[in-house]
Amino acid sequence: MAGGARAAIRYAKAVLEIANNQNLAEDVNQDMSLMANTIAESKDLSEMLQSPIIRSTAKKSALLEIFKNSNKLTVSLIDLLITNKRINILSEVASKYSQLFDELRGSEVATVTTAIPMTNNLEAKVLSKVKELTSKAVELENIVDESILGGFILRVGDKQYNASIANQLNKLKREFTLN
Repeated sequence: MAGGARAAIRYAKAVLEIANNQNLAEDVNQDMSLMANTIAESKDLSEMLQSPIIRSTAKKSALLEIFKNSNKLTVSLIDLLITNKRINILSEVASKYSQLFDELRGSEVATVTTAIPMTNNLEAKVLSKVKELTSKAVELENIVDESILGGFILRVGDKQYNASIANQLNKLKREFTLN
């Protein structure tokens, strides 16, 4: 898989460079975010892209149908990955592009997982924690996951801060089973 990850970075860097030169980096980033999220959420789409049996032409027409409002540069990337028989790494290329785009802009996306949608009070707490973790400008993205019970899980780049009730209960369980 390391080869795929390296290739994904190369494609993402190349597309970002072209997009930047054409002042399309923001538009392409919206496409890439949509693609990465759609592929991550759709097992069928992910399996289709990985399948050695499904023909490239079928993969291409499915992608162009699903992402039909994509920028011409995004469509060129799909073409290039199809031609080079690397369409299976589309999701990684898309994720990497968004990461590089955020770095270029000097901002990061912080994902905050909460049991219920964030309140202003919780958002203030989270933002103060974000300042401890990074000096960059941060865009907050809220994911609601009831299984964490309460509190929040904050992920900024490769750092994670887990202040969820579920995590605290698990810590307690471990302490009691160790004694």
